Amino acid sequence: MDRNLPIGIFDSGVGGLTVYRALHERLPTERYVYLGDTARVPYGTKSLSTVERYAIENARFLVSRGIKLLVVACNTASALAVPAIRAAVPVPVVGMIGAGARAAVQAAAGSARVGVVATESTVKSGAYSKAIKALAPGTEVYERACPLFVALAEEGWAETEVARVVAEEYLGELRGLNVAALVMGCTHYPILRRVIQEAVGAGVRLIDSGEAAAAAVEALIDREGLRRTATQELRDLREAGAHARHLCDDLDHFYVTDAAERFAHVAERFLGAAPRRLEAVEVWGQDELQPR
Repeated sequence: MDRNLPIGIFDSGVGGLTVYRALHERLPTERYVYLGDTARVPYGTKSLSTVERYAIENARFLVSRGIKLLVVACNTASALAVPAIRAAVPVPVVGMIGAGARAAVQAAAGSARVGVVATESTVKSGAYSKAIKALAPGTEVYERACPLFVALAEEGWAETEVARVVAEEYLGELRGLNVAALVMGCTHYPILRRVIQEAVGAGVRLIDSGEAAAAAVEALIDREGLRRTATQELRDLREAGAHARHLCDDLDHFYVTDAAERFAHVAERFLGAAPRRLEAVEVWGQDELQPR
């Protein structure tokens, strides 16, 4: 595997941009290729077989662009389709669930209660609960679907009174359950971090599954010797600090399956910059794609 190939990221839409941001902050000298399946969003209300099919098509598309590693930056696809994705592509695959569960168990520090907020499909799958209990048997896991958070994040209403009312409705009851940590198990939810924290109380540690996945990616590329070669340019970037390379610069390529203009608009809201290299593509029905 060529260590200088980019890291591939896919999500059902724009939420995975928070994962891209977390990866960029942790690994600023890597290159990234992002695919948002905006034509088929949301995944959170779809069946297992449909999510698996979409996820495999997305993964194969990114592999055809030449990547060294794939990040499934969609909690629903991570919950339902990671085994199928791993069987379908020849690169290492990192999902959200395992990384988020490990971070939650560490943050809970022996507490018997952990919360999870996610999409309807992720909650119904019980994936986080199973992963957390596998790491810490006896842990009580409280899961709650919070579908309105997605729209609030995309509309730029994360800091409004509307968002606070919705968060209180969804999460107010968790304050009486003494949960030690709360996994934000949807990539949109970190945009609402402040109102989520207010709703559950300052004593609850919030876990960003994207940040946890970024840490897992760093550990994997170091373990497998896949960190990008430190050319003089990269050494200069490291010396200048993590923010020397701007988000969405010319080194990173973004693809969407529909609504490129809206994607760019929301990306600017999430990241502070619109993608410079953004292209609309079709990914479905391309089962025979080969790496370039």
